[in-house]
Parts: sequence; structure tokens; C-alpha cells
Amino acid sequence: MTAFGPIGGPDQQSAAGGSPQPPHGATGIEGLPEAFLRALGSLRHASPRLEALVQEVPAPSRLAPFAVALRAEVHSDGGVALSSHPVTRLRPQPEDTEVLATGRFILLHDPAGQQAWGGTFRVVIYIRAELDAEMGNDPLLASVAWTWLCDSLAQHGVEYSHAGGTATRILSESFGSMENRLPSNDVELRASWSPTGHGFGSHLQAWADMVCSFAGLPPLPDGVIALPHIRRN
Repeated sequence: MTAFGPIGGPDQQSAAGGSPQPPHGATGIEGLPEAFLRALGSLRHASPRLEALVQEVPAPSRLAPFAVALRAEVHSDGGVALSSHPVTRLRPQPEDTEVLATGRFILLHDPAGQQAWGGTFRVVIYIRAELDAEMGNDPLLASVAWTWLCDSLAQHGVEYSHAGGTATRILSESFGSMENRLPSNDVELRASWSPTGHGFGSHLQAWADMVCSFAGLPPLPDGVIALPHIRRN
């Protein structure tokens, strides 16, 4: 079910390659709890970094009675200069997929609540990016990734509880007919937490910032707005 229209203002919508569309029709919102509708409204008005191209994707149906899911990608085009990031300095692939980092954001709602959540809402996120060999072997990588998440949530004033997650380093080597592929080092962060406030947009913005950090983009100073992505044909 389509949960809502484009995220953010016209700049975010045009950066994602779409035009403003009205929210889903009456057939899409019938039966949705008022609390979930308010949460969707908060997500709609979020303003994630423009480098993170955010769009809605099908939500899982078995985790909670109500859910909405979003995907984010950070691409190498658009004139964004990548710096040597403390952890995630990416190594471009010869085939150049253009995607530097990907992420998923899922907001779950169970009006009856779930004991493990400690409430009626749960945010679940996933972020993945490829690293160079040196950074992939850093023994502190996993703990640093988790620290980044906590710092991003704090920076955006996110109110939450019952947080948990895993950070994983993945080394991939190919054999046989795929032996020409170069080895790759990836980092994955899977985390979840229970919102305790009403500003769900801040959760989305914190996650989008994390996707940009995994892509190797420098953080934006306070009060500075990122330039829109300019896609090359």
C-alpha cells in the first residue's frame, strides 16, 4: 500500500526525479489508526539530505499490522566531491555502479503494542556501503558505525528507547566463472529502536544522514543546506 506522497519540499522531490503528487487516495488510508496517520504526516514533512535519494518501497506485512518502508541511495554522480572519510572511504568498482551506499527505513506500528518494543512504534533501519581494503580491516569499524548512529540520533534530537543492532563487516571473494570480480569489503548496519516522541521526521533525517556518512560524504555544518544532486546523462 502506498503510504504517502513525496518526502520534503519541492527541492527534495525534484532531486529524487519526481514531481509533487497528492498523498494516496481514500482507499489507501481507510482503516489506518490516527496515530499512524500522524506518523506518516511527520515523515512526509521530513527534509533529508538531498544527496540521499529517498523513495517509498513496499513495506513488510508480517512484522506489524501497519508499516511503511523507504529506500535511500547515495550516488557518485551529481558533482558531490567525496573526501577521505575516517572510516568509509569507498573504492569505486571498474564497472562503476554509481551507488555508494544504500539504506532501508521501516516504521512499524502495532496499536496493541509489543513487549519487545516497549511501545506501539518501532523503527528498523539497514545501511550498507563498500569500503576500501584498509578500512574494511579496521577492527574498530563496527563500534564506530554504531557510535555514528547514536551521534546522528542525538544530533537530530530523536527521542527513543530499547535500541539495539549489529554492525557487520563482509569480505566477498569470487571464484569459478566469477573469479574476475575484485574482492570487496562491505559494512552493514542493522538497527532498531522504539520512538518515544512524536517527531518521526527526525528519525528519518537521522537515518538519511547515516546513509550519507556511510557513502563517505562529509557531515553538513549547522545551518548549511546541501546543494541539489545534478544527474549526468
